[in-house]
Amino acid sequence: MTRTKVLGALALIVLAAGTWLAWTAPPEAVQREYYRIINIHVPSAWLAFLAFGVTAAGSIGWRITRKRGWDRMAASSAEIGVMFIALALVTGMIWGRPVWGRFWDWQDARMATTALMFFVYLGYLGLRRATPDPIARADRASILGIVAVVQVPLVYFSVYMWRTLHQTPTIRPDGAQMHPQMLTAMLVNLAGFTLLYLALLSARMLLAKREDDLETAPQPVAGTSVARPSLES
Repeated sequence: MTRTKVLGALALIVLAAGTWLAWTAPPEAVQREYYRIINIHVPSAWLAFLAFGVTAAGSIGWRITRKRGWDRMAASSAEIGVMFIALALVTGMIWGRPVWGRFWDWQDARMATTALMFFVYLGYLGLRRATPDPIARADRASILGIVAVVQVPLVYFSVYMWRTLHQTPTIRPDGAQMHPQMLTAMLVNLAGFTLLYLALLSARMLLAKREDDLETAPQPVAGTSVARPSLES
């Protein structure tokens, strides 16, 4: 629990610094103040990618070792990933309205593939809920956890494969197309979101371990809790 608290405290400190940097950076030339939502939108999307990658790694680990810890990691990371991808979708819609004139456009490749990924991982969580046996649950979910991760590169490269509303990435191997202050703010917020993800993953895995312990604990026989009546007057 101490590790979770330390990670959580560090996340709050870094996110506070990132928020200050985001608000003190200069406005963007075209989007003006609206661009500042990039400091939530981009980190949340990147952390969803990371979370689903960890889900795939945990799924592979389960199938190789059959150790429940890997399955707990996969499930916990998927839950957090769904939260982050939902945040990315919502902030993207808020950002899109003043910049593009619309909240949503199914013809945009990045929006459509991101929404598909969101629903697939909701299905992953639903599959886990629908399978009561822990071993069968881990087996079935691990297959989907491994297959579903192919969506991460699909979402990332969608802006290259189909030229629609979304622009290509601002940060590329050949350099960042951003003002240095804007870039610093976004990277600090990305670090804060990463620490937050690690804190949430640590806490959720601890809770999952306790849930597993309760699930696998021997159940008392109903009659053992009933005492024989005394016949003495």
